[in-house]
Amino acid sequence: MMNRRRFLALSAAAFASRAQAQTSWQGRAFGADCALTLSGPPRQAEAALATLPALIEAIEADFSLHRPSALTRLNASGRLDTLSTAFRAMVDLAHSIHRITDGAFDPTVQPLWQAAAEGRPNTAPIGWHQIHRDTGITLKPGMALTFNGIAQGFGADAVKAHLAAHGFDHALVDMGETAALGGPFRLAVEDPAYGRLATRTLTGTAIATSSPRATLVNGQPHILHPQGLPPLWSTVSVEATTAALADALSTALVFLTRTRIAALRHPGLIRVTLVDHDGNLTTI
Repeated sequence: MMNRRRFLALSAAAFASRAQAQTSWQGRAFGADCALTLSGPPRQAEAALATLPALIEAIEADFSLHRPSALTRLNASGRLDTLSTAFRAMVDLAHSIHRITDGAFDPTVQPLWQAAAEGRPNTAPIGWHQIHRDTGITLKPGMALTFNGIAQGFGADAVKAHLAAHGFDHALVDMGETAALGGPFRLAVEDPAYGRLATRTLTGTAIATSSPRATLVNGQPHILHPQGLPPLWSTVSVEATTAALADALSTALVFLTRTRIAALRHPGLIRVTLVDHDGNLTTI
């Protein structure tokens, strides 16, 4: 999770501040170089920046696949006896999205990804229905989870909430998926083959975009269906009330038909933009 090799930039402003100033920070966030610029009273900005690294560290300590974390311990041992509040919230949301997408969203595809990367067939069990949830979580032998299809959105939501708690009311948080605090903010919907096809406006909401062939793993699209089905869409962009929801749905909906997507119901879902393999755009 969160091994994004690009520069992430975030800016935020406090509302009606008497002593406006810019305070900047550069560091590592969610596996990428990050720059953060806050406009507001210096003490307010410094307080937000001082506690941001701890927030990022807590998310990485739960969900990273690229450093020791609760997730890597679960994948190695097959069992976590206790879950953090964030980890339980992630599992609950994953379960919900798995159910409403007919299983297309499935964090147990991590062995499929590993097998594809190594150019070999997968032999590990796949299927969210095979995990056992109680006070903790148990996997069958050989199973492994990835939250790559939801964790960037989860991180964007966490940073947005962090800024709001420190008095900021205008921010565009881009952690691979985008969450808006206030607005309006205009963003482009782009397809890797056909370029910019639409613009969307966010005010307090979020957007996530998935393009399966934007990254290939040994020639295969990097977004994998648990049953090996091919993506039906070149790009899917989802607007929702939270970036985690938008992230998970955009990942799953690349495998669903237009009819099935139109029938999808979730209180946080706002709009879906589909781009087919010929570059045609549809909005639902």
